[in-house]
Amino acid sequence: MATEDYGAKDLAVLEGLDAVRKRPGMYIGTTDSQGLMHCLWEIIDNSVDEALAGFCTDITVTLHADGSVEVADNGRGIPVDKEPKTGLSGVEVVLTKLHAGAKFGNSSYNAVGGLHGVGSSVVNALSSRLDVEVDRDGKTHHMAFHQGHPGVYTDADPANPSPDSPFKRTRKNRPTELEIIGKVSPKTTGTRIRYWADPEIFNKTAEFSYEQLVDRVRQTSFLVPGLKITIVDENVPQSAADSMVSAQVPESDAPSPLPEDQSVVSDDVHELPVNNGGNDSEEDFSLNASSEVVDGAFGEQPAHPRVVEFRHTGGVKDFVDFLSKGEPVSDIWRIQGEGTYKEETQAVGEGGELHAQEIERTCGIDIALRWVNGYDTTIRSFVNIVETPGGGTHVDGFMNGITKQIRKAVEDNARKLKVNLKDSAMRVERDDIQAGLVAVVTARVAEPQFQGQTKDVLGTAQVKPIVTRLTDKQFGEMITGSKRGYKEQSGRVLEKIVGEMHARIQSRKAKEVTRRKNALESASMPAKLSDCQPGNDDIAELFIVEGDSALGTAKAARNAGFQALLPIRGKILNVQKASITQMLSNKECAAIIQVVGAGSGQSFDIEQSRYHKIIMMTDADVDGAHIRILLLTLFYRYMRPLIEHGYVYAAVPPLHRIALTGSHKGEYIYTYSDDELAGKLADLDKQHIGYNDDIQRYKGLGEMDADQLADTTMDPRTRMLRRIRMEDAAQASEIFSLLMGDDVPPRKQFIVDNADDFDRSKIDT
Repeated sequence: MATEDYGAKDLAVLEGLDAVRKRPGMYIGTTDSQGLMHCLWEIIDNSVDEALAGFCTDITVTLHADGSVEVADNGRGIPVDKEPKTGLSGVEVVLTKLHAGAKFGNSSYNAVGGLHGVGSSVVNALSSRLDVEVDRDGKTHHMAFHQGHPGVYTDADPANPSPDSPFKRTRKNRPTELEIIGKVSPKTTGTRIRYWADPEIFNKTAEFSYEQLVDRVRQTSFLVPGLKITIVDENVPQSAADSMVSAQVPESDAPSPLPEDQSVVSDDVHELPVNNGGNDSEEDFSLNASSEVVDGAFGEQPAHPRVVEFRHTGGVKDFVDFLSKGEPVSDIWRIQGEGTYKEETQAVGEGGELHAQEIERTCGIDIALRWVNGYDTTIRSFVNIVETPGGGTHVDGFMNGITKQIRKAVEDNARKLKVNLKDSAMRVERDDIQAGLVAVVTARVAEPQFQGQTKDVLGTAQVKPIVTRLTDKQFGEMITGSKRGYKEQSGRVLEKIVGEMHARIQSRKAKEVTRRKNALESASMPAKLSDCQPGNDDIAELFIVEGDSALGTAKAARNAGFQALLPIRGKILNVQKASITQMLSNKECAAIIQVVGAGSGQSFDIEQSRYHKIIMMTDADVDGAHIRILLLTLFYRYMRPLIEHGYVYAAVPPLHRIALTGSHKGEYIYTYSDDELAGKLADLDKQHIGYNDDIQRYKGLGEMDADQLADTTMDPRTRMLRRIRMEDAAQASEIFSLLMGDDVPPRKQFIVDNADDFDRSKIDT
């Protein structure tokens, strides 16, 4: 187009919701799965806002078999009377006008999640059809929309509405009368919105995630104590709910009964089923049998109940308890309070005009936190129940407060914690504090400022000093032990944090000396390491050998070009029960970390690993199995990426050697269990093959000569290895905590509960 031809006729004016359909990414981020789920969050958040305002106690999310979603609540219901300025009903204003709603003033809502006034109207614009029903004033009002435009659908079957039914659009700028379709009790109020996502907007890869929905609903039930949220999936046959667990709620709070063919799963029992799988082969040993859950479209979801109900009363404290994995180092600590600040905002006058006005805001915070054994960090933050994955000023204020107080507490207890204050490197960093930290940070703020419509990060600057001040005061009393009942806990927390600091410093030093680049660096390794030749990093293997006797045989059996040997003295420290300081002080654990050369904990770098196979070579007995478990606990807690990337293996030495006689003299058969031995001897007898009755049974690796050990256990051409896999980190963490931790009663109960399912073939001996 020539420049001189450019004029007003070339300008396009998009009115109403047409701008949303033209640029949906401005409002929901993307048009893939993330945007599809974001639309649902907008509708759910509107119902939750009614609960926050104290007018809603029950929300139901229904996934219909035709792909539509319905959200129903028992709140006040969208206003059905006329809005004076537009002459439209409140329902039509809310669902067709951008930046329209009751959340711009201060009368109807104080702290809300959906605050931009575009949520419902944007979902309406991006839906091929949207139906809304409102119970108010003793009547049920109904209205329908097509791609954001009001009108009337003519459904062949009113009980099964469809976006493909004939639609007559209301004339432009003409109000659409609400249709009254029924009567209700004058005290009955609520809103029901059902919508069909428009395939013209969302791309073909957009998929609905049931698991994301469950996670979002669960977290909302924690953040709004007493609110009951139910998910009903009509894609699941009713008969599939027969085995579900009934909800356990106080009798006075019990919900209305469901039909007999529906059951309720209480989140307290965490009984969402997943598909189970097993080992891929004999050589592939898995830490657990859980299969990955893959999300799909409606009708293709993994197994889950037809009806799931969530209701909690403990707030963020229960949320932290739910998120905590592993053994707790402290109880759950709570920080609560509020502060005020002044903010200049645009207020809406009586005539609809905007004018600047300075008002005083109130910011309330509710934070729960605890430390658990391990180094994973779990910090979930929310503003008015809307999650802020990117954090923001409330999280910054929280971290500033605890960092300041922990550093002060470490300085005050430096001698007890063995911290040299003169050493500049011994300074607690934020990563040390966050290791094992589980926290939920919530803020209640009227009209918060977010970065973008997707609300990932809180930007209200005045929130930060309020959170910092409250955290500084209340957490300071806890970590110094001046608050009653916190002295012992604070001591354990400080010991853990200082241990993480030492581990970080030690890992930094280890990285400097463990890369094999020249002879000097190799000489810095533990004296008992029999290293392999340099230059074979891509195929290098480290055998962790049990005992010196086995080491002598292994030295003669190995290929020194790429196989290294590190002996350990019996059973190493159980790091599940020990602090990080105790682990680093243990010679065996420290030697393994140093030899692997990739650090430990959060600073572990898989790219720096000196070996691509870490092979545990222990005796084929109970003690050997115990040593393997202790080694696995060390790898899982402090070098987890080794397992995640498939670097960890268990050697499989034989238990017996059968010497053949006759024409097969000089040939040997190795077996790996008593059952296999009996079966092999029976086969030999059946084939009339002679063998020496004096069958050798290996009590340990040291009883083999070099050739036998090489052929059966070390030579890649003939050996058998079991690779250690970890398909579900959360489940693996729970199992390690249960079976290797200090708490005896849960371990005993686990053994009792699973005694009937005992399978000897699954025992790793």
